Amino acid sequence: MQGTPYYGPDFDLLQSRDPELAQVLLDELDRLRGELQLIASENLASPAVLAALGSTLTNKYAEGYPGRRCYGGCEVVDRAENLANERAKRLFGADHVNLQPYSGTSANLATYAALLQPGDTVLALALPHGGHYTHGSRLNFSGRWFDIVPYGVRRDDELIDYDEVRHLTLRHRPKMIICGATSYPRTIDFSVFRGIADEVGAWLVVDAAHLIGLVAGGSVPSPVPHADVVTFSTHKTLRGPRGGGVLCTAELAPRIDQAVFPFVQGGPLMDTIAAKAVALGEALDPSFADYTESVVRNARTLVEALAGEGMRPVSGGTDTHLALVDVRGLGVTGVDVEQWCADARIVVNKNVIPYDPEPPTVTSGVRVGTLCVTTQGMGVAEMKEIASWIADAVKNPASAQTIATKVANLVARHRAYPE
Repeated sequence: MQGTPYYGPDFDLLQSRDPELAQVLLDELDRLRGELQLIASENLASPAVLAALGSTLTNKYAEGYPGRRCYGGCEVVDRAENLANERAKRLFGADHVNLQPYSGTSANLATYAALLQPGDTVLALALPHGGHYTHGSRLNFSGRWFDIVPYGVRRDDELIDYDEVRHLTLRHRPKMIICGATSYPRTIDFSVFRGIADEVGAWLVVDAAHLIGLVAGGSVPSPVPHADVVTFSTHKTLRGPRGGGVLCTAELAPRIDQAVFPFVQGGPLMDTIAAKAVALGEALDPSFADYTESVVRNARTLVEALAGEGMRPVSGGTDTHLALVDVRGLGVTGVDVEQWCADARIVVNKNVIPYDPEPPTVTSGVRVGTLCVTTQGMGVAEMKEIASWIADAVKNPASAQTIATKVANLVARHRAYPE
């Protein structure tokens, strides 16, 4: 690994100046290349995206927006941000885009700030049913500053109960409805949410942090025609750098922009915005649609194979890149599965399931995703193989080393960041 060209010509300089930190980079690359990455919120950004992140654009302070900066010398970084914005608008068909948020959480914070006042009522998917911390957790600004009314999924089929959503909306008359999730594997009917929001004059916000890349590839329906605001992350299904963004109507553009800067954050990360531009350009290529189609096909195959091993798919399956499985049928917990898979060099995360009897530190479920393995070129056959290894790791933890050897052989054939 010493001096690998993957890191570019400056890596040798880093090794000579700071060998301790350089070793961390090498070790992380070895980890990615030596394990199966099944975390639903992670992907492998392209070398071109990483090159933009390591650029001199990181040096420029650029508070404000293109043509309206607080500092001089921004004419070059303006081009990068304009390029990113134009690509996002073309890709998603949005009136307006803001790509300055540092994360999906920052994008959500700005949206709340643009549309609401502290104490306003918000209807959001309950966290134990797949919602995100920014949808009402008491540990988060959303749960502390706003009156959150949670809606959930039905017990019988674990799908969003749109009748309950409408009932709660008419009863509480929220100022904003937010839909989208972090561990809900099914498509969401944005048109139904739009109709419900219109009944009480509520803003409709779609948190598409997990879905935006699938939207770009045409693998799931787009929320843009239905929502007032769409927030998203750029590092999950979009396969870009870690960051966030906001799409909105032309009417809301000034409010969103002012909420992002100066209300929520200061100078944008211009190297990250350039990397977002690269990722958006990659998503505009027709091959990206093939990629997202493979991501969803792999997720469906993986969850079906896990079901055959005794792990019940929550909601009966998946329509996206992620799946949530109930492992109680095997007499184990989510934390057990996470550890035993880790021993076998398979990275998954424990996750609560709807109406989970276990606490969040234990859980009855596991969340899996197919972004990284699809980026590495794996397909249906590999998903079936991976499911059998997960089952073996759970049913016979002593087999971890044997499974780890199989994993090593597989990832060697589908190398992350091949030189």
